[in-house]
Amino acid sequence: MMSNGGKVEVKRVFIGAGCNRIVNNVSWGASGLVSFGAHNAVAIFSPKSAQILTTLPEHKAVVNCTHWLPTSKFLFKAKQLEQHYLLSGDAAGVIILWELSLTNGKWRQVLQLPQLHEKGVTCISGIMVSQTEAMFASTSSDGSVCVWELVFPLTGGGDCKLSILHSFSVGSKSMVALSLAELPGDSGQIVLAMGGLDNKIHLYCGGRTGKFVHSCELKGHTDWIRSLDFSLPISINEKVNNIFLVSSSQDKGIRIWKMAPCSSVSNGHAISSKREISLSSYIEGPVLVAGSSSFQISLESLLIGHEDWVYSVMWQPPLPASRERHANYQPLSILSASMDKTMMIWQPEKNSGVWMNVVTVGELSHCALGFYGGHWSPDGDSILAHGYGGSFHLWKNVGNDNWLPQKVPSGHFASVTDIAWARTGDYIMSVSHDQTARIYAPWKVKASLEDGEFWHEIARPQVHGHDINCMAIIHSKGNHRFVGGADEKVARVFEAPLSFLKTLNNATLRKSCSSDDVIGDVQILGANMSALGLSQKPIYVQAVHEASERSGVDGFETLETIPDAVPTVFTEPPIEDQLAWHTLWPESHKLYGHGNELFALCCDHKGELLASSCKAQSAVVAEVWLWQVGSWKAVGRLQSHSLTVTQMEFSHDDNFLLTVSRDRQFSIFSITKTGTGEISYRLIVRQEGHKRIIWSCSWNPHGHEFATGSRDKTVKIWMMERESSIRQLMTLPQFTSSVTALSWIGFHRQKNNGLLAVGMENGQIELWNLSYKRADDGSIAAPGLATSLAVRIDPFICHASTVNHLAWKKNEDDHTSMQLASCGADNCVRVFDVTVQ
Repeated sequence: MMSNGGKVEVKRVFIGAGCNRIVNNVSWGASGLVSFGAHNAVAIFSPKSAQILTTLPEHKAVVNCTHWLPTSKFLFKAKQLEQHYLLSGDAAGVIILWELSLTNGKWRQVLQLPQLHEKGVTCISGIMVSQTEAMFASTSSDGSVCVWELVFPLTGGGDCKLSILHSFSVGSKSMVALSLAELPGDSGQIVLAMGGLDNKIHLYCGGRTGKFVHSCELKGHTDWIRSLDFSLPISINEKVNNIFLVSSSQDKGIRIWKMAPCSSVSNGHAISSKREISLSSYIEGPVLVAGSSSFQISLESLLIGHEDWVYSVMWQPPLPASRERHANYQPLSILSASMDKTMMIWQPEKNSGVWMNVVTVGELSHCALGFYGGHWSPDGDSILAHGYGGSFHLWKNVGNDNWLPQKVPSGHFASVTDIAWARTGDYIMSVSHDQTARIYAPWKVKASLEDGEFWHEIARPQVHGHDINCMAIIHSKGNHRFVGGADEKVARVFEAPLSFLKTLNNATLRKSCSSDDVIGDVQILGANMSALGLSQKPIYVQAVHEASERSGVDGFETLETIPDAVPTVFTEPPIEDQLAWHTLWPESHKLYGHGNELFALCCDHKGELLASSCKAQSAVVAEVWLWQVGSWKAVGRLQSHSLTVTQMEFSHDDNFLLTVSRDRQFSIFSITKTGTGEISYRLIVRQEGHKRIIWSCSWNPHGHEFATGSRDKTVKIWMMERESSIRQLMTLPQFTSSVTALSWIGFHRQKNNGLLAVGMENGQIELWNLSYKRADDGSIAAPGLATSLAVRIDPFICHASTVNHLAWKKNEDDHTSMQLASCGADNCVRVFDVTVQ
């Protein structure tokens, strides 16, 4: 077992996170990985395993956009590369370059670009001009556009060379969409298309090293330009290389522009390109002059089909050269994503050449609330959308244009405020300011796949109309229950429905019905969402025999009618639409009493008492209420603090309740239960513990010692000596940031050893060894408590902003392998394997 200073190893098990609700936030690289912003972290996920692999922490502001070099468009140029690169831009104008080594999967931050943008970066778009050279452009809401060149190192570990080619301002109407392309021919000219708030597409031309000059404007859209994408050159009649530009707008339309090389530029053309051009003259359109070559631009097609803003358009990535084709082949296929909750694939009809919508997906997404972007996989057989609710939606072409939904990572899209393990340890539950409660579980697979289990979101028990601040899982026997507290004065009690219990059995591959055999007693199959997103009404087993025979999708009749939920037993992890609609838990009770928004909840270890606190500016409002589990009667109002009680925890024997507060005090109440079930309580200690707000506390699972963590960057360990006296055992060395979360776990064989997990405001998590000796009376004997830093968790698997809560899984059997769950303001839920050697 572990002695003081024993070796502790930490591995990532699971990361759950939702996508920022921003348009240019997602990028699918030639590496096969997808990047997206999750608050101020850059998250990387693998579509093959539907798992988030890592998060990249350095941004101090919300991540607005990510862009791979090379993207899926340049897969054919990425074959020889050992490193792939990723650009990420944030709301403060900072752009960071990251390097991924394909050989070992390791990430490193290469450099932070010189900050030329004064406001948030809104779009980054790049192209590969050779195997080792890339050019990219960035734009910001301050109206500036920058064009950069990046030269990759020839060998791994070498340095990248970055140079700024041109920086210019486009005025007060900033650009929100960019696309770069190499013009056909041997001129080496680059064209940059940009569009934004003035409804026009602006084309700039420049050499590989020189400045970019405004060449012409394309008019026609009647609202903001939202997305632009150049094709690779397309051969017509195997002679002329044309290049196509597709644009989409908030006017619900998509336009395809053709750029064909001119043999020579006549004076007439030169004059017409300078003149104001109306839509009627677009048959010829303006001429783009780039160095010694020129290109005639014309409107190829206008695609009408979406019913709302079209946020993104993208050409299908080129297919690699084959025996039939010597060159890479650019398919004539465009993917569009819209706020009307659909993605469409457009292709020209073989005979007439008229562009048609050939595939539509997503039309049944009642809860997606629109798509913010769509992306092709590098091989063109999968399409990915990200939605208003931070969710991903992935479809794969399984043959003959049959596009089927696939599993994707999921998670909260706002700060995750609380997290807890199930009583059985089978799953974790988290709640968030995105107004949802979510359940994640390892889905065990019978076949011997790699690792044998992957974590997935398996239920969304509460979808609410208020931000949820706290939750507590009830630890008593019987059915799974939890209590949620939100920005309202009511705590709500939820009970697991039959559909969830059966789904959980499938996830854990249990042979029996359930550990407590509760399935036979549960008469509620699921729950319906309320009109205002407040009370979730039960759906009873008897009433749904017909509905349960249908599949969930059959219940959807039209887009306008909101159907009843169809509670479903899942045999594989559910996808977004199923989670949002068919996995709700029914609400069984409301707990009234608090005067303000709820802030903290906790349940005792026997599952008999619940404690709750709310936001408070006075002693009367700062009362902690005690509720009896089952009858849900208020059985106590504990007065001690004058400001919000930030966290509470019952001691391991349930005899004491520890509370910490914004008023810098901690309090201990003794809780006595009489044989008749009555509760008596009294305040035995109130003491100022720190110089700033106390954010967190945690009891030693095997004694009456406890830890408190504060904004003053310290963690203090205290001990109850007698009924009413407290002794401070020690203060840990000062931390680099405010301490916002604590969780203490003890070891069963060596009860005098433990690990204290410490979470901080900067996202860092540290594990500290605690070892001590007890005297005969149970007190800690001299020389007292010995502490040492066991491990500082790698920042690439830690949080990128404040750690809000930490929770150890109670592990009665294995004494060397433990699991730690955490949640944070970076929208992430994380699970770590902690091994003690």
